[in-house]
Amino acid sequence: MEFNTKIQKPAIVMQGQELFKVAVTSMADAVDLVVEKAGLKLEDVDCVVPHQANDRIIASVAKRAGVDKERFFINIDKYGNISAASVVVALCEAVEEGRIKKGDKIALTVFGAGLVAAANIVEWSY
Repeated sequence: MEFNTKIQKPAIVMQGQELFKVAVTSMADAVDLVVEKAGLKLEDVDCVVPHQANDRIIASVAKRAGVDKERFFINIDKYGNISAASVVVALCEAVEEGRIKKGDKIALTVFGAGLVAAANIVEWSY
């Protein structure tokens, strides 16, 4: 089988390595920023619930942020990347599994379309 390696214009071309770098940097930096704005240190965060894009991105975010990957809640192996729902589903499962308890401080971090990243800190009260 032969593939046409010439890209016809106009065309959309995925820049996977660059997107990976932007996702990792953006999510890790967003966590650092919200932790600082909340007057906390990374050690104060009990659990990080990231967008479940892929395990390699999550591992790299953990490394860049300086947070042990064991403190991240990961369920991508169950559902794959379910886009905007991934953090909400992961948060719900983390609570159901007892990984998040009343009084815990949780960092939620996302990355998505338009190269947009965000994070927030939640103190769990249930």
